[in-house]
Amino acid sequence: MASAEYEAILKVLLDACQQINNGSAAVAQVPEGIPVGVSNRHVHLSQADLDALFGPGYELTPIKDLTQPGQFACKECVTIAGPKGAIEKVRILGPVRKDTQIEILTGDGFKLGVKAPAKLSGDMEGTPGITIIGPKGSIMTKQGLMVAQRHIHMLPEEAAAYGVVDGQIVSIQIDGPRGGIYNNVLIRATKTSALECHVDTEEANAMDINSKTTVKIIK
Repeated sequence: MASAEYEAILKVLLDACQQINNGSAAVAQVPEGIPVGVSNRHVHLSQADLDALFGPGYELTPIKDLTQPGQFACKECVTIAGPKGAIEKVRILGPVRKDTQIEILTGDGFKLGVKAPAKLSGDMEGTPGITIIGPKGSIMTKQGLMVAQRHIHMLPEEAAAYGVVDGQIVSIQIDGPRGGIYNNVLIRATKTSALECHVDTEEANAMDINSKTTVKIIK
């Protein structure tokens, strides 16, 4: 074998070993405990619905960046109303979306008089509508009212490190005096995700979850 051919093969082998080592290092850096984000009731609006509620051409006012890249809490709030009652000061989250979506707590459904199914963000099928009231007008949505299904955001390489895939259903373990296990937690692995497990305030209160809590994936 010629010296040049030998060196070329050796380089390929060394590059492969380096890639394996880099992958192992990435796995080692993934934390066992995944941070938790606790969400309260909130609304995502389309631009058309934002215009109807706040006036033509209205732009949302960011007040706080959220963990997920590009998402933020807004200064603006609305009132949501159902057959039995209303809830005021429901925060809008930005940026605007293609479709309006209203995420409430299970207990809110009793006050509003509407049963909202547990759904993943963006899945409108089978969801009821609700009245949204803003300072310049009101709308009645045809769908979009839901209770958010608990889920975990992560990058694809983090999913590989945890041994899970996008769309997989797992369970999570929460330690502490009121800890326990939540089942039916969906993995959302995308290139624009930040590692975080999302539960709502009712779920957080049930197991004494706060901003310092971490969870472990169990399968």
